[in-house]
Order: sequence, then structure tokens, then C-alpha cells
Amino acid sequence: MEKDKDLACYEAYKEYKVSCQKTSCRYWINYDCNQNCTLIAAKDGPKTLQEIGDIFGVTRMRICQIEKSIKDKLLNFEQDLNI
Repeated sequence: MEKDKDLACYEAYKEYKVSCQKTSCRYWINYDCNQNCTLIAAKDGPKTLQEIGDIFGVTRMRICQIEKSIKDKLLNFEQDLNI
């Protein structure tokens, strides 16, 4: 039930264009441009590696490393399913 409440709140923040102050929320980020919400940031459309790095406070290169790791995991998962 709590999970549903968290998912619904971001819609209100986006609609009223106010920043979320609920730092205990698992979707909260310290990034005012997207009302401090990763869900709002994700729905704003494609972002460059630099923009994603800025949101999470890491370098573009670190985002690139994370992206590669995820792609490798997905590829391995896909290969395991085809066995």
C-alpha cells in the first residue's frame, strides 16, 4: 500500500510544479530541476549521460560504466533464457 502512495505522489508534484521535500522517499533526489523526483526526471524524456550524471552527482564516465554493466547483465540474462 505504501508503494502505491509513493507512486501517486509524483504526479501531484509534477502537476503543481512543486519540489518534493520527502527525503525519505526512495525516489527522492537532490535535483530541483525535476522537483527532486527520479520518476519525474525519467518521464522528461531522453537524457544525455552528462545530464544523468548531473542528476545523481556522478561523472558522465561513471554513468557510462553503469550503463555497460546493465547491458552486460541483460545480455547474460537473455542468453540464460535461451538455453
